[in-house]
Amino acid sequence: MSYQIIIKPSDHALKVESGETILEAALREGFSLPYGCRNGSCGICKGTIIQGAVDYGHPSEEALTEDEKQAGKALFCCASPLTDLVIECHEIGATKDIEIKTLPCRVHNLELVAPDVMVISLKLPTNQRLQFLAGQYIDILLKDGKRRSFSLANAPHDDEFLQLHARNYPGGAFTEHVFTHMRVKDILRFTGPLGSFFLRDAPEDTSIIFLASGTGFAPIKSILEHIFHQENGRYKKMRMTLYWGARKRADLYLADLADKWQQQHKNFTFVPVLSEPLPTDNWEGRIGLVHEAVMQDYRSLIKHQVYACGAPAMVKAAYHDFTNLRNLPKDAFFSDVFTPSTSNPQVVQES
Repeated sequence: MSYQIIIKPSDHALKVESGETILEAALREGFSLPYGCRNGSCGICKGTIIQGAVDYGHPSEEALTEDEKQAGKALFCCASPLTDLVIECHEIGATKDIEIKTLPCRVHNLELVAPDVMVISLKLPTNQRLQFLAGQYIDILLKDGKRRSFSLANAPHDDEFLQLHARNYPGGAFTEHVFTHMRVKDILRFTGPLGSFFLRDAPEDTSIIFLASGTGFAPIKSILEHIFHQENGRYKKMRMTLYWGARKRADLYLADLADKWQQQHKNFTFVPVLSEPLPTDNWEGRIGLVHEAVMQDYRSLIKHQVYACGAPAMVKAAYHDFTNLRNLPKDAFFSDVFTPSTSNPQVVQES
């Protein structure tokens, strides 16, 4: 059985087929809604049910509270219609003309850049290219039907190889395979590009803060390299700062690259932050939580955009503290949360 959905304020209309979530139907019909994890963990796809009833699915209680449900909110990556619906949400125009594809690819190179981080380079078939926005991700399709989400670390203009940053962690079925069994020339399949973590328009007097923890550096690398590639882009004039947090020095696995950007671009600053540096690190830089380093450096973020990517706790703390204590407008905070799925085992963000 299918239902009709009207999206406000655009008045776009779409049909949701049996078994589909609101987000799945919107993407299938070419309407770009904000989303990140697609498993009910991050809350990016939250919108309002103006009219009609839904099955809320299984979102995390942190991402969608009971009070929010009573107020008409739902997570569109989890919610399925029980009737025709009228919903309200912000639509993203930038992705509307980008085709989501399912493609084969070949493992071209595997580079161990830290004890637990592998850079995977993937080669597409000769007659294929993947159009994507810097910051988006792909889903690796596993043989058991499950998916593993990885941000694209290469910039769109540098698309000969797709680059993924995979962190090995206990229980990460695919990443454990990467570190123990994956070989060059292995064949994989993926779907993409996906996600709404990419640069938004901003006034020229806006400054941008990029906030990464661990392999959350991957999509930010894509965004920054795309900015640096543009000879006369508007972001060339904006002040940009990357705060990259990790536990120990080895976890900042491409710190030399970020240092190189700082030397080459006068409007870019790199601030590495370690939470638990080892004595052998001989660390003389910032120590503590990465979002707290931003808090120490800025009294106000009212004329800033923040792009945060990495661990859920970091992203949540940054959003709360920046918007409540540093005057960051809530619509100027953009995030991509890296979290194993607890509500939908089919989709897991491993890096």
